Amino acid sequence: MGKLPINLNDLLRQRTVEGERIEYKAGWNPDPIIRTVCAFANDFENLGGGYVVIGQDCDANGQPVFPPVGLADNQLDKIQQELLAACQLIQPPYFPVLSIEEVEGRKLIVLWAPGGQNRPYKAPEAITAKHKVWKYFIRRYSSTVEAKGETEQELLSLAAKVPFDDRYNQSARIDDLSKPLMQAFLQEVGSTLAEDAPGLSVEALARQMNVAGGPTESPWPKNVGLLFFNDTPERFFPAVQIDVVWFPEGAGGDRFEEKIFKGPLARMTREALSYIQRNFLRETVIKHPDRAEATRVWNFPYAAIEEALVNAVYHRSYEEREPIEVRISNEELVILSFPGPDRSIRLEDSRPGVRSAAATATGVSVNS
Repeated sequence: MGKLPINLNDLLRQRTVEGERIEYKAGWNPDPIIRTVCAFANDFENLGGGYVVIGQDCDANGQPVFPPVGLADNQLDKIQQELLAACQLIQPPYFPVLSIEEVEGRKLIVLWAPGGQNRPYKAPEAITAKHKVWKYFIRRYSSTVEAKGETEQELLSLAAKVPFDDRYNQSARIDDLSKPLMQAFLQEVGSTLAEDAPGLSVEALARQMNVAGGPTESPWPKNVGLLFFNDTPERFFPAVQIDVVWFPEGAGGDRFEEKIFKGPLARMTREALSYIQRNFLRETVIKHPDRAEATRVWNFPYAAIEEALVNAVYHRSYEEREPIEVRISNEELVILSFPGPDRSIRLEDSRPGVRSAAATATGVSVNS
């Protein structure tokens, strides 16, 4: 049993994890739960797996209902034992991190199922069936579905390719992970693991946060750990940086000013956003003769820039040696992130924004 590396309330209210990465189950029902764990382990969309919350019911729209229905104390051991046996039926065996949590006086079991190292995984369609039929399962938006036809073939093709962020980095050592950075992250998100962190070694803490792995005698940091919890990740991944470029005469002009931001991904992103907000965002106040309230208009909406840049940092390929570039002129702000939009970004997600934050083949454009 472990502890979650994120805050449970933020998880349940979908403030830090998208709804499609969370499955709510009012009670212990092994068949759909194991199928969903299998789907998260396959991580077909490379979103980082997901969470199954047992004892938490939801409404018709998939939103959690509070207080949760909860689990009786005498159910907890039984569920854990049956879950262990059921996970052994996944091929190859896969075991999510299990945490017992309490919300508004009700006990919940939370399963954290990150993308597995040995995908693809398949699970029995029915755990309790005498003659079991194993199938591949993936997540499609907020549902667990069987992988069929071309989707199954694409899943099978991922067998030899562990997602870049989950790979062990054998050119680094466990000590390259910064314990202060890991502790600061846990404190910031309100994780209960923060209480235990001071007494844990760097390796033990990194393993609990799933940013390190490998055998006991030869542990390795994962790429994602080095990107977030090393002060100079560009040592391991060239071009891990954000270039903010200002074109005072427009993109076709001869003059430009450039500011480069490096460091752990979270810090680098914050500093770049703060720099853009201080130097390039302007508010215009328009007064009206017929009413007291003035109209306030920004040249670029900060919320859109924040969303676009965070997504660029999250979705870019760190195997490509190209920095994220923010190009700013008086007319537009363009964010370039290679190799382009992630497969998890759906076309319909960009349609409501039209030109305010429209996804393009190479990045995101925000017009003034």
